[in-house]
Amino acid sequence: MESRPAVFFDRDGTLMEEVHYCNDPALVRTLPGAAAGLVRLHAAGWLNVVVTNQSGIASGKISLPQYQAVESELNRQLGGLVDAVYFCADSSSAPGPRRKPGTGMIEEAVRDLGIDIQKSWMVGDKDIDIECGRAAGCRTILVRTGYGALHSGSNPDFAADDVGQAVEIILQSKI
Repeated sequence: MESRPAVFFDRDGTLMEEVHYCNDPALVRTLPGAAAGLVRLHAAGWLNVVVTNQSGIASGKISLPQYQAVESELNRQLGGLVDAVYFCADSSSAPGPRRKPGTGMIEEAVRDLGIDIQKSWMVGDKDIDIECGRAAGCRTILVRTGYGALHSGSNPDFAADDVGQAVEIILQSKI
């Protein structure tokens, strides 16, 4: 299998509006530019992969069927352009290697999808997203949506106002 580059996206606050422990698909609202950005990335040969911490499952605030319904609605709103989703239900008090900033979800995606990690990017709204991407070997972009305006200590490679601007940075970058 020929390796392809991917863009790893955090979900809440990056691709969709931040909803604390979102358990209702009716609350899913994609952020401006998200769907168009995924279209552009696909057209340029990139894989779109979501990597998301979902500790609400471990704490009982979200059931697995509720999580799956939210994820399904997000993918519908994004035009079905998400190639894969990896989620970690570990609580922040008992994190395993898959929970960001751990790199387990990205490592699984690289193995499962034949991703070229050195040509890949991580886009998210929290320092843990940036730390995860950097540790996995990706270039990183912190978006200022969601919690992004509050997180800047991780020194991302780039910062962007939103996912649309992040996609523009990726497409114009030469790796």
